[in-house]
Amino acid sequence: MSLISALANVHKSGQFGDHEGKDENNLLKISEVKNLLLVQIVQYKNSTTSIERLAIDDLKLKDEPLSVISNNDTRILWNGPKNWLLVSPKKNLLKDITEIFKETDFAVTDLSHSKAIIEIEGQDIKEVLKKGCPFNFNKLKKNNSINSTFNGIAFTVDMLNDNPDKARLFALRSFGESLYHSITDASLEFGYKSIKVS
Repeated sequence: MSLISALANVHKSGQFGDHEGKDENNLLKISEVKNLLLVQIVQYKNSTTSIERLAIDDLKLKDEPLSVISNNDTRILWNGPKNWLLVSPKKNLLKDITEIFKETDFAVTDLSHSKAIIEIEGQDIKEVLKKGCPFNFNKLKKNNSINSTFNGIAFTVDMLNDNPDKARLFALRSFGESLYHSITDASLEFGYKSIKVS
């Protein structure tokens, strides 16, 4: 089954908003990220398995608020107590995950086709996010993630880098277009370049 883009009808290439006369490198960059493996891993309350000895793609789970553990390919976002979101381009990890995280102790759910993913990069991304979300983004730094709402849409922010600022925004696929419109509307003031990635 081929992946049908969640934002195919709204994500168009080009420059938008207050971009005239600005260096193209200083514009916000907005793109859709596709073809990633997204797996939610939740440890049951009655499970006695220690997460310290469990690792996937050489990454050990960390039950620490806002934390993201990562290597070159895979990122594991803390989503809540005993709740993580694994993000990776390595689709074959799903088999390993289901073997490592036994169904008697963990609920493992493949969310790969249920999310829209927007990547935003540039010096003004925190200002864009402040426009629709009550979180204090001044505190958000590289390898942090949060769950909140943006203009009423539940979303997850994964801070990929802070020099320059770069973040991935995850929302349910059914709200993807609404989130995209909200983010691009908030970006008009700064000017942005919409990039199509194949």
